[in-house]
Amino acid sequence: MINRITGATTFARTMARQPAAWFTTASISAKGVLTTAQHTLTIVGVTALVVMAVLFVRPDLAKALSDSLNRVPDAEVVAVTAPPLDALMEAPATVTASTAPLTAEEKALLGTEKQQKWVTTWLSKRYRVAGDAANMLVSTAYLTAREIKLDPLLILAVMSIESGLNPFAESPMGAQGLMQVMSKVHHEKFQDMGGLQAALNPVANIRVGSLILKDYVTRGGSVEAGLKSYVGAAAFETDDGYGSRVLAEYNRLKQVSAGKKVPTITPVMAAAPAKPAAPVAAAEKSVSGTQIAGL
Repeated sequence: MINRITGATTFARTMARQPAAWFTTASISAKGVLTTAQHTLTIVGVTALVVMAVLFVRPDLAKALSDSLNRVPDAEVVAVTAPPLDALMEAPATVTASTAPLTAEEKALLGTEKQQKWVTTWLSKRYRVAGDAANMLVSTAYLTAREIKLDPLLILAVMSIESGLNPFAESPMGAQGLMQVMSKVHHEKFQDMGGLQAALNPVANIRVGSLILKDYVTRGGSVEAGLKSYVGAAAFETDDGYGSRVLAEYNRLKQVSAGKKVPTITPVMAAAPAKPAAPVAAAEKSVSGTQIAGL
């Protein structure tokens, strides 16, 4: 009996002390949470101050952050894509649709299918242009050459030196497209092809550039003089080697069209002297005047 009374007394005392223990544990837990929250807020505040300081010192980063947060929706972004090849080939339709028999001069200008294939393959490798795209550019050059009576290899040589066969090339001076035509100067030549927006259309650009080149060559009396005017150096003593580069590329293309193996990578040559050496002059003379078909 005594043991039962003692046990009950001990249990009562334990239960009496339990709330105090619970309260102490709860106080310790709440204090830990508050401490953790204070530390977290302190870290967040310090981080915010650091970010604000960095953005103040680096306005470009602030602008970039602002642009990313206020990005224009994708629906409002105007995408610039290359037009399909079949659309590009619509311009010379009058030439391809012609059923008139070819003259000997036109046959020489168009060349054979094998010659065009050789030229296409070589240009594709040299300027790293997709085969289909290179084929379209070469075909357009040959068709344009037949129409305006100008050597297609000279057209391709100018295209190669001017833009590296990049139809969307633009210079700081405003020259555009494959043949780097100054569209604002020659805007009237684009009127029948859709206006100035056609300047980056490969077919239109090749045609207009070829017409300008033919006009300069005719007025200058030689290919050298025509190239000098084409690059805008007619009023200067020298064209900084532009004509020599075009004619050198022309000679390489001529060898390619004859079935010869020509390296697609040109070795880096030493700077040319002020007065051209005899071999260079001879090379230029070999493609001057009436020796270029159609001139």
